[in-house]
Amino acid sequence: MQKNYKQSKQHPELKDGRISLAIGIAALLLLACAILAFISSVKLGALILVLVILVALVLLYAWNALEYEFAKQMERLENRLQSVQNEILLQMPIGIILFNPNDNLIDWVNPYLLKYFDRNDLIGHELEEIDEDLAEVFHRLYEEEGQSTDRIQWQDRFFDVGLLRDQRAMYFMDVTKYGEISQAASNNRMIIGHILVDNYDEIMSALNDRRKSTIDNYMTKQLSTWGRKYNSFVKELDDDRFLLIGTYGALQEMEEDKFQIIDTIREATSKWNFPLTLSIGISYREMDDPLSISEIGDQAQANVDLALSRGGDQVVIKVKNQKARYYGGKTNPMVKRTHVRSRQIANTIAKMMQENQTIFVMGHDYPDMDAIGACVGIRRIAQMNNSHCYIVVNEDRINQDIKRVIEELRQDPDNAEAIISPSQAEEMVQPDSLVFLVDVHRPSITVAPELIEAVNGIVVIDHHRKGEEVANNILLEYIEPYASSACELITEFFEYQNPEGSPVNRLEATIMLAGITVDSRNFSLRTGSRTFDAASYLKSNGADSILIQEFLKEDLNDYIDRSQLIESVQYVEPNMGIAQGPDGQVYSTVIAAQAADTLLSMNGIAASFVVFQRNDGRVGISARSMGNVNVQTIMEELGGGGHLSNAATQISDVTVSEAVDQLKAVLAKDKEE
Repeated sequence: MQKNYKQSKQHPELKDGRISLAIGIAALLLLACAILAFISSVKLGALILVLVILVALVLLYAWNALEYEFAKQMERLENRLQSVQNEILLQMPIGIILFNPNDNLIDWVNPYLLKYFDRNDLIGHELEEIDEDLAEVFHRLYEEEGQSTDRIQWQDRFFDVGLLRDQRAMYFMDVTKYGEISQAASNNRMIIGHILVDNYDEIMSALNDRRKSTIDNYMTKQLSTWGRKYNSFVKELDDDRFLLIGTYGALQEMEEDKFQIIDTIREATSKWNFPLTLSIGISYREMDDPLSISEIGDQAQANVDLALSRGGDQVVIKVKNQKARYYGGKTNPMVKRTHVRSRQIANTIAKMMQENQTIFVMGHDYPDMDAIGACVGIRRIAQMNNSHCYIVVNEDRINQDIKRVIEELRQDPDNAEAIISPSQAEEMVQPDSLVFLVDVHRPSITVAPELIEAVNGIVVIDHHRKGEEVANNILLEYIEPYASSACELITEFFEYQNPEGSPVNRLEATIMLAGITVDSRNFSLRTGSRTFDAASYLKSNGADSILIQEFLKEDLNDYIDRSQLIESVQYVEPNMGIAQGPDGQVYSTVIAAQAADTLLSMNGIAASFVVFQRNDGRVGISARSMGNVNVQTIMEELGGGGHLSNAATQISDVTVSEAVDQLKAVLAKDKEE
């Protein structure tokens, strides 16, 4: 800039029109005086002309001197500004990183920011080599349009980080004071929790008053002590219900501790031969969400209901419009339903069917034997109540065993016209029609999701642990995760229906018993006394064990495919087995499930996972365990769900190998936790 001032004789600061006008007027007046002097006397005129020229020279000299002094002053000012600017970069509490314009290598870091790194040789290295957290911030700011600043917590301090894209520079402003204020406000948000003892009534009914009092005192003491540990308040509302009031900061500590209170109480009471389990639902408000205390309490109640529908013995933390967080769920769900509850549901269903003459029932996409059997059972109940019911099946998306069942149903006079396609159902459905979802509660994985949106209300009957995705127009929900199958639940409804109605026939009883057999793995998993009661009822109504074997017969090619999957198994520490099919080779869900079951019977495998290519282009994972590994939570992290010992998921836009990598990452995370 100094060079420019020396070269230039014109400066914008001196180009003032008033100065030029004044000089021009003065020059004209002097020239006029010289002319007048020449008129009166030549000598006088010559003298005055000489004086005018001298004045002009003096003014020109003064003007040049002014320009020179102004240039010097500007040079001194620029040097001073440059010095201050350099001092700012070096001394002020603002961190700066400059990157090479051609790559991501660091060109320069100012001394203020340098002290936060544990190394000094930053120049010439990529930010990923220095600090992965900062590198992630850089790429996020660089790639997301419209976002050029962000607040981060780094090196135990808070910074407002900005990115100058064109200059390839990041700057850091230390806002720890304000960050701590914001964090304190966040940590002091109130949380509300509902704590419920799942099996209190069942356990206490067998104890005398003294033992009951001992248990009550133990529960109250344990929960109160746990609450005080996290500076929270726990109040007993009833013998089996408690209220939790605390802060978000305390909740974070509870989550870090994985809510060990539920394990502590269960393990301690197990030693007394009556294990008590807890279901806890907790909610709070987000910083930018103006929820009222009553709304937070309502969400907490919904969360504990979700925990109960998932089998209890777990914690559900969820806020509005966000994904739930789960803790616990390590034990198989205990039987909590009663015959009274079954009768109430059966009577309600009967009344709804009598009021709706057109009924549709469907299970999940690619239905298994339990889904088809449950559909057949609902259709029979509709007939008992003089209503018309149609079974919605996409016959392009069924396996060989289900095809054999469909063929048998089409030959049965009672069911020949009952099976329709999703397109036929959409043409027939009316807003006041009644739709039953059986063996599934997630609308997105049903045979015809559009059918759910076309009616005013649906009924859900399922035995899978409840997930976050549910329909909005549910009239009645009966989700019992401790049941072996949906067929078991529906079989219990038969004895409460119209006695004058047509009883379940031989084929229907056979299909439903096949559903129970498959889902309980030949009555070995999730099997209680009521499972055998349901099987006994179906058997007494003509269920044919030989026909079940015909339905479940396996194709030789399927057997070979299953063997290929099993042959690919790889062990993952400590006791997991993962089998994967080749990329591009399609396997049916039944084959994958059978392969997972077979792997689970091998010595040294506590949980099995089969990763395979589905015929819809997605990659499926079928997961099994003997109950000591919760495969449901593992599958939920990959977008699926199911039972503690039986779960699955489907992943879009990935290869089989990529899905295996995702599964291994989840298993490694769970092992670390």
